[in-house]
Amino acid sequence: MLYMLLFPLHTAHPAFNVLRYETFRSMMAGISSLALSLALGPVLINRFRQAHLGQTIRVEVPVSHRKKAGTPTMGGLLILTATLVATLLLADLRDPYIWVAIAVMLSFAGIGLVDDLLKLRRGQGRGLSGPQKLFSQSLFALVISFVLIAVLKFDTHLTVPFFKRVNPDLGWLYVPFAALVIVSCSNAVNLTDGLDGLAIGPVMTVGSCYWAFSYVAGNAKFAEYLQVPHVARVGELSIFCSALVAASLGFLWYNAYPASMMMGDVGALSLGAALGVVAVLCKQELVLIVAGFVFVVEAASTIIQRYYYKLTKKRIFRMAPIHHHFELAGWPETQVVVRFWIVSVVCALLALSTLKLR
Repeated sequence: MLYMLLFPLHTAHPAFNVLRYETFRSMMAGISSLALSLALGPVLINRFRQAHLGQTIRVEVPVSHRKKAGTPTMGGLLILTATLVATLLLADLRDPYIWVAIAVMLSFAGIGLVDDLLKLRRGQGRGLSGPQKLFSQSLFALVISFVLIAVLKFDTHLTVPFFKRVNPDLGWLYVPFAALVIVSCSNAVNLTDGLDGLAIGPVMTVGSCYWAFSYVAGNAKFAEYLQVPHVARVGELSIFCSALVAASLGFLWYNAYPASMMMGDVGALSLGAALGVVAVLCKQELVLIVAGFVFVVEAASTIIQRYYYKLTKKRIFRMAPIHHHFELAGWPETQVVVRFWIVSVVCALLALSTLKLR
């Protein structure tokens, strides 16, 4: 809104011309989002405590997690609020990709909110069932992916990392493919959200990575030089990514061990979906596997554990997702979190290298 109100004044006041640049606006969005999240954190924590909106603990998690019961949850609302306010203030709201990203984030936040409220009512982490969540997520993702192709005429070619001349056209198959990316990323982030600060660290590294991808994809000269798909106007998503990363950083202030606030499904599902849709819109869908490798490993460990147990009645890991395996192996919670963050940073840097290694 500020951008649309102030930028037209640049003809009379040249100082406003700086708003032309996505880099400047993304920086300002980051500062605004961080300030807002830091300011709102104590307010939400106090309100949640007064309303007795505390974390419920599943019986199957490690015993050490039982002390987390009662910690204010649904802190994802803090990230969502800060991200949306900063984006709406500083992005060009005529850009349809901004609204696609916002629609995905809010729709998945709605699913997560229902899940969190049911857990609070029923206790012991009993929210929506797996099939209920998966159906709702898939429905929203398919609808948005269809609109992307049918209405916005989005490019259906697939970008393959490291291979600049391999760009298969998926046609209408791109609709279920894009939905799969969004839903998979959403659930992978949700599975990672099991320790204080664990999920939010990789969310920030992947978000920062896709800030660069969105800026490059939206800049015709950079896209041509680096030989990546150019998506006109997708550079506005750099404002969205910057706001998301900064809001997550503000949330980490309160989520670092020992956490004063938990993210909840309202945060994990929406943040994962937001990263997934940005990956789709930047035409860097498969690179998400590299950048979000921590999320991939967390999700894969859960799937492997489940189906291996069904087949053999034995477990590969002490407990899944895999961060619980390391906990039960004797790693302190903070050690697991920091080491996963280190892996996430390295993977994000490797993902960025695909811009040049082609």
